[in-house]
Amino acid sequence: MSEDFGGGASGASKHYPSQASALRKGGHVLIKDRPCKIVEMSTSKTGKHGHAKVHLVAIDIFTNKKFEDICPSTHNMNVPHVKREDFQFMGIDEDGFLSLLGQDGSQKDDVQVKEQDLINEIKDKEAKGEEFMVTVLQAMDEEKACGTKNMASK
Repeated sequence: MSEDFGGGASGASKHYPSQASALRKGGHVLIKDRPCKIVEMSTSKTGKHGHAKVHLVAIDIFTNKKFEDICPSTHNMNVPHVKREDFQFMGIDEDGFLSLLGQDGSQKDDVQVKEQDLINEIKDKEAKGEEFMVTVLQAMDEEKACGTKNMASK
């Protein structure tokens, strides 16, 4: 019997600390306990009160809400563990819940699509009989379908 310790969910950290000056545009950061993607970042010079400050503008990866934060460049900020995973599309119900198949053959039925554009794209591809993958973004115990991509034809 082989044990798998690879993805220990209980007690596994949902985020890790990173010095504010090490963050980069396009990267992720937690602002007000929300996982965000950094869209703008600037650093001010050290003033009479000591530290250089990092000014961040970021968009919540799940709600698209805009957040701003200012933090001394030497202080740590939390960075969420963000995972993108592709699942094979199996179906979608009238409430927008997807039926997906994981790489390991497991079925996933708990991802709901709320964006009408993505629902239309999925239903379009389904109507054409296309085989495609749905990309699911996962962070901080939340997940969201964020796009589709066609499967490579064999």
